[in-house]
Amino acid sequence: MVINDWIHTIAGTFILGSLALGHWVNPYWYLFTAFVGANLFQFGLTKFCPMGLILKKLGVPEK
Repeated sequence: MVINDWIHTIAGTFILGSLALGHWVNPYWYLFTAFVGANLFQFGLTKFCPMGLILKKLGVPEK
């Protein structure tokens, strides 16, 4: 898998996990969902992704 695939997989996991935690544990977890969504929106505009930098440093191939 390449960086782009990992970013989508991690973001989807974070969103689903925080929605479940918000429903069953505490509604404040929905703020984490909003943070992930805002980060995806920001990436769409600027093409800068902190998770991409982390994955690159971990040696995940770009293409």
